[in-house]
Amino acid sequence: MIPYGKQEITQADIDAVVEVLNSDFLTQGPKVPLFEHTVATKVGAKHALSTNSATSALHIACLALGLGKGDWLWTTPITFVASANCGLYCGAQVDFVDIDPRTYNLCPKALATKLEVAECEGRLPKVLVAVHLCGQPCDMAAIHVLAQRYGFKVIEDASHAIGGKYQGEYIGNGRYSDITVFSFHPVKIITTAEGGMALTNDDQLAEKMKLYRNHGVTREPQLMTHEPDGPWYYQQIELGYNYRMTELQAALGISQMERLDSFVAHRHQLARRYDELLQNLPVITPWQQPDSYSGLHLYVVRLHGKTHRQVFEQLREQGVGVNLHYIPVHTQPYYQNMGFKQGDYPQAEQYYSEAISLPMYQGLTDEQQDEVIQVLNAVLEKATA
Repeated sequence: MIPYGKQEITQADIDAVVEVLNSDFLTQGPKVPLFEHTVATKVGAKHALSTNSATSALHIACLALGLGKGDWLWTTPITFVASANCGLYCGAQVDFVDIDPRTYNLCPKALATKLEVAECEGRLPKVLVAVHLCGQPCDMAAIHVLAQRYGFKVIEDASHAIGGKYQGEYIGNGRYSDITVFSFHPVKIITTAEGGMALTNDDQLAEKMKLYRNHGVTREPQLMTHEPDGPWYYQQIELGYNYRMTELQAALGISQMERLDSFVAHRHQLARRYDELLQNLPVITPWQQPDSYSGLHLYVVRLHGKTHRQVFEQLREQGVGVNLHYIPVHTQPYYQNMGFKQGDYPQAEQYYSEAISLPMYQGLTDEQQDEVIQVLNAVLEKATA
């Protein structure tokens, strides 16, 4: 089976983890801050806070921005459920904005229209989570203009996008957002096995996220209610969580970061080859914004008038591990119980009925890519007959 995604682990990665296993620290040692510094320096952010998952990073980002009961979080329906669930964790209500039919990201025009209505109704969002689907950044400049006008905060869910660029600058620098979140799950561009990171240029947001990540506990005297009782002393000043990353994960991340640019460049080579091999097949290949450089976590094609399920199942039966990213969040039973229904976001639903993620990962060979195309071609011909 050719998987849709897979990590690349080298001997250097293994050696980095073994070094930590032989050290004095398995957690809360020097590797975590070094990994944070490495990522922040790479993308041009002032602060980076590592976490045990991107979901945790989204949660502490929302908490730091003051999201709570009575507030609204908006995001795209085409994302993993974590992009919306982070609002529910904070007691807020969640709503969605339909996607752009070319980029599959949250549509700025649809956002502008929805904001006009929400302003009249008195239910503007406090936080917008802009998801960089497949690694292609959203139109962040347009979103930033709307954020300034309507007063909402912006989180970039860049779980797919580390190593990508927007307007020539690395995603994560915070030029058009308050907080950016990365994911280091094994199928992502670089991995720490599980893990995530929240980046910001705001000192106060960074301090708040640091607290929420670590039980709400501080050892900083300036944050305490009175002088410390002694060098052992700490205070819990918020209700926080244990969302810390381990030294093992950070060591792996540091090693992987050395190959980040080459990983993304290779994904672009694979994407260009897919574009060429697919040009005569009845599928829509991904369109890329000219001012962006996608992280290309995923390569999604859309079918032309074929039976989606039949094509998907036959590809898997013949050893091509395709996947689907994503089922629209508003169609999930949990969200339908809130009142969302089929037909609410037609572009997202149309995308879901046609989209298939083809294999895309660092170790994918030309021979495997040729096999993917051969099997896809045969399946599509059979579906036409």
